[in-house]
Formats: sequence, C-alpha cells, structure tokens
Amino acid sequence: MKKNIIYIFADQWRKEAIGFEQKEPVKTPNMDRFAENGLVFDNAISTYPLCSPHRGALLTGKYPYTLGLWTNCKTGLDEHVMLKPQEVSIADVLKDNGYQTAYIGKWHLDASELNFDDKPESGAIGWDAYTPAGERRMGFDYFLSYGAMDKHLNPHYWQDTNDKIEPGIWSPAYETDKAVEYIKERDKEKPFCMFISWNPPHPPLELVPSRYVDEVDSKTLKRNVPGQLVNNQLFLDQCANYYGAINGLDEQFGKLMAYLSDTGIAEDTIVVLSADHGEMLGSHGLMGKNVWYEESIKIPFIISGPGVCEGRTDELLSSIDHMPTILDLLEVKRPKSVHGRSLKNIVVNSKESNLANMEDITSSDCIFLSMIPGMPDLIEPFRQRGLNNKAYGWRGIRTKTHTYVVDNGCHPDDIQRRYLYDLINDPYQLEPEVLKPLDKESQYYDVILQKYLVITQDPFLI
Repeated sequence: MKKNIIYIFADQWRKEAIGFEQKEPVKTPNMDRFAENGLVFDNAISTYPLCSPHRGALLTGKYPYTLGLWTNCKTGLDEHVMLKPQEVSIADVLKDNGYQTAYIGKWHLDASELNFDDKPESGAIGWDAYTPAGERRMGFDYFLSYGAMDKHLNPHYWQDTNDKIEPGIWSPAYETDKAVEYIKERDKEKPFCMFISWNPPHPPLELVPSRYVDEVDSKTLKRNVPGQLVNNQLFLDQCANYYGAINGLDEQFGKLMAYLSDTGIAEDTIVVLSADHGEMLGSHGLMGKNVWYEESIKIPFIISGPGVCEGRTDELLSSIDHMPTILDLLEVKRPKSVHGRSLKNIVVNSKESNLANMEDITSSDCIFLSMIPGMPDLIEPFRQRGLNNKAYGWRGIRTKTHTYVVDNGCHPDDIQRRYLYDLINDPYQLEPEVLKPLDKESQYYDVILQKYLVITQDPFLI
C-alpha cells in the first residue's frame, strides 16, 4: 500500500514560536510530542516570505518569480497574479499516480475575482476568490477553500458552487473537523494527499478565541525588540494574541493526530507541519513579514511517519524543496520542471541530500531569497518614471551561518545597500556588516546571487 501524505501549514507562523524550542511563551504539547517522534529542520527557510509566492513554490517546487508569483494575488495591478494552471503541482503528479487529492483552507493562488467583476456571484471582496472546479485547482479534487480572507472567527469557504459556506466557528477548528471528515469518507482502497492551510496566526491577531489567549502566561520579548515596545500594552496584547492562536492550533493538531493514531491510519501516513513564512512581532521594530530577518524567513518544518528518522537537522530546506522531497518519500517521480532538490536522504537518516535540476549551483549550501515591491502605492513611483519595480526590492543568500542581502529599496530614490549578517555570533541580527560592491564578501556572494538571477530570469539590478 502506498503511503498517504498530510501537509499542514499555518500562515505567518515563525519557527521559534513552538513549545519545544523553549524560546517563546507558547504551549504546544501535541506539536512537541510530534517533534519528539519526527525530524525537525532547524534551517527551513521561506525563499520569498509572503503568502502567494511561498505557496506557489511549495506546490510546484519552482521559484516564485518563474511562476509569475512576484507578489501576492491581489487587486490593483496591471497584471493578474495567479498560479497558472499550466504549471505542474504536487497534486497533479500524485493524482496521476493513483492518489486522492484534497485541499482545505486558505488558497491565495487564484486571481482575485474583483479583477474581472465588480460584483462576483460568489460575493468575494478584496483579494478573495472562489476557485471553481477545474484546472485552477491544480489537481486537487476535494476543494474546500477561499482565496484570501482574514475573518478567523467568522470564516467563509466555497466548495463546488458560488454559495458561501459560513460555519460560524474559528477557522482552524472547522478546517480540522472537515479534514477528519474527509479522511473518514475517502476511498479506503486508494492513498490520499491532503493539504490543510490554517490562516491564524496571520493578522488580525485579535481574532482568536479568548480561552487560548488566557493560556499565555508570559510575554517574554526577544532581545531585538526595541525598548519603546516593551511597555506598550497594545503591542503586548497583540503578542499574547499571536501566541494564543498558536496554542489553539496545537489543540487542532492534537485532534487530527489523535484520530490518525486511533484509527491506525498514522502507520501509513507521512505528516508534515510547517508554515508559509514567519512574523516579525516587534523584532527590529517591525510587524509582519516580507523582510530578510530570521523572524520573517525562518519557518517550522517537522516531518514524521513511516520511514522518517527522529531528531534534528541543520540541513537547509527551501520553499522549492518541499515538493520534490515529499514526492521522493512517496516513491513518485519528480517532474522535470522542478527547481528544488529532494532531501529524502536526510529525512530517512542518510548523509547526503539529492540535487534535482540545479547541479550548477551549490544549492545545498545556500538558499536564494527575494522580495519585490508589490503594493499598488509602491509600484506607482516606478511607473511614473518608466522603471520596472521588479528590478527593486531586495534579494539575498541564506547559508547555515550567514545572510547576505542586496537591498535596492522600494522607491526609485532609494540607495542600494549591502548587508552581511553573522548568524552564529549575532543571532539577533543587530550588528550587520555594511558592505560596498567591491568588498571581497560582496564579490563572493554576488557571483552566487547572479546565478540565481539568471536561472529565474529575475531583472533585479545588482
């Protein structure tokens, strides 16, 4: 019997916000137990720490820019950003290999409906979208989802019609219940692939059941949170809400894992617990994501199941590596379109990982990072001067020990800057080395960066 795969990921969940790390005030006994019985990646990195770009890379194993996902799927742009159905997704591959496929939760890979209709029949507003059955579901047959919606306590979904489904409960609770329901009702003679996408702890942070927030017994702040926030009660309340949401996710995770264990399904199922990107939560005075700091780019990645070893690894894992690694573990051939590499050998306790289609780059030693200014108000100054906003933003290289960044800024008048962070001696990234283009460190990393720019056809001005 082929192995099943359940891939669970939360939105905006940073790596250290989990109990067993003992660094932030969360209580996650179910996730901690899962980690004890699985493999924890300590260097899982979101190659583009933003929702749509990471999600596209996750499902296809390709760099976001090559997918046309240079920013979030949204309104107000000159083009319709979406994951094009011509791309090959993990669900496409597994479906062709006899798997049942299911997706539950936040999608954010389809073009926003307001780009095409002022009053969509689905009732979608803002960046949201109903994705009807067909090729835009990227190979997922069972599809209970929405595009982009942040009403965590009063969520809505679409399935196979324009009619909204409004369960009236916290979104992760509903999604987990529907996941269990799907597993119960599936064809028991076939393997299944299920993706569950929880939106919390994505903002609005206050939209979390109070009982989870009440469990937060500490408001310990990281050393890189500036002093003016330490006594800011509004900020501290938001921190408590963030951690409370993670406490709630742990309860839902425990519910799902208990069902898998009680029914014996766990014996034939690989489970992954991860996120699309992190959250700054006051570090360096910032909230949100889309920056190169560890709090933004570093994500949980824990895997457990038949054949998976136990422990921790410092192996670098990029967004583009998830798909080929999972396919390899399921003994399914990877499509040639994949940019990432399989880390199956790491997962099953071998010494070396496998390079996929990028042998000319030392991709086992570094991860390519990127961000492009994508909000309409940021793009407008570039448009007025006839400039390509996609040549700006920042690009970077993350190794096991350093982060190198070339920052062109988000406005045409911004001056290019280069930073090198020593993650071993300066883990909070408080003292970057400011470099010039002709410095030897810049020249070393720029050669690597340029190779990635060529492969991804990225117009970034280096």
